[in-house]
Amino acid sequence: MDIKPLNRDFAISPQIDLADLPAIAAQGYKAIICNRPDNEEKGQIAATELREAAERLGLEFAHAPAVSGAITDANVEAMASALARLPRPILAFCRSGARSTKLYDLASSRSQSAPVVHIHDVVIVGGGAAGIATAASLLKRNPKLDIAVIEPSEEHYYQPGWTMVGAGVFEKEFTRRTEAQVMPSRVNWIRAAASDFAPDENKVTLSDGGEVRYRVLVACPGIKLDWNAIPGLADTIGKNGVTSNYGYDLAPYTNRLVKQFKGGRALFTQPAMPIKCAGAPQKAMYLSCHRWEKAGVLKDIDVQFHTAGAVLFGVAAYVPALMEYVERYGAHLNFESKLVAIDGAAKVATFERKGSDGTRRVEERFDMIHVVPPQVAPDFVRTSSLAAASGFIEVNEATLQHVRYPNVFALGDACSASNAKTAAAARK
Repeated sequence: MDIKPLNRDFAISPQIDLADLPAIAAQGYKAIICNRPDNEEKGQIAATELREAAERLGLEFAHAPAVSGAITDANVEAMASALARLPRPILAFCRSGARSTKLYDLASSRSQSAPVVHIHDVVIVGGGAAGIATAASLLKRNPKLDIAVIEPSEEHYYQPGWTMVGAGVFEKEFTRRTEAQVMPSRVNWIRAAASDFAPDENKVTLSDGGEVRYRVLVACPGIKLDWNAIPGLADTIGKNGVTSNYGYDLAPYTNRLVKQFKGGRALFTQPAMPIKCAGAPQKAMYLSCHRWEKAGVLKDIDVQFHTAGAVLFGVAAYVPALMEYVERYGAHLNFESKLVAIDGAAKVATFERKGSDGTRRVEERFDMIHVVPPQVAPDFVRTSSLAAASGFIEVNEATLQHVRYPNVFALGDACSASNAKTAAAARK
């Protein structure tokens, strides 16, 4: 099988066989167009047989035959119709691939003067936990939905697992899959980044200039970790005893630091909300203390927790149970204490602390520090017409429906809901 992509959405190949179909699906193609008439040559597999096998694999199929060297206007119209209605990317084939290329060029030329715009039933921006879970849930209820997922990354990470990597429970590779492994098989995966929303026109603009149109939009592009918001952090993270479980390549450093730590000052920080998984900053501390307690070195470690918030946890019912561990491990709590600068080489962290006499800056020495970076909405979300004043996508908290565009929904870390957002809690 010799597949030749002509662009992101369309490829051609010579005659395919039944045995080729699983590989075609595995490569992310969502539909097949057969441009050969049946019985064109001896032993040729019938289009209906290919259709049945393709549909069993979740691939859509169209038969738009044309005679080689005698392509008619009706053939071009049939090709244009198939291109307009089928999910993408599409693989078209004929005997050699030449006829499919010609039909595609003619249909594309025709559509430039009379555009045929493909409108997906649902477009999901973001192939993280929120996006793929939504796509799978919708398809389970209605397998005939035309769903497109816009996601540029080839890798998918189970980020809640990074806390366990930092604790030495998982290897980091356990939290990574290819995006193809987790993407629902019947969606049209658009491997590009979204760059803008145009909700008045029901379209999403891509970073390569392409456009994707929808009937319903579900926006869940995640959240941006702003490592540069704290002066000195970007220069020292991953060395000098400065670590974070909020990075795939950083969590193993947390594990290494905690394992080797025998005494000294260990700081754990939490920035102002919103952040993803509001419990993760504390989990880093509790799991580290648990290991130090088992190793018999906890008594020699000064554990400090600095949170920009005024309380230990936003859900009051959980606080008594958490305080049992705070007291057991002898951790000192510093409320309304915000990390504002760090000097890794000097091992000094600077905090802004609120007190009865106002806000003042305090320098704290450390031997190791676990930092959670401030987090903001992605740049293209903050500048879009979907954004609230906070920069996040403005939704009704009860329905996750946009307050101004009824066919737009948002979920995951990018929406403006005030609750602490975590896939682990939603999944449970």
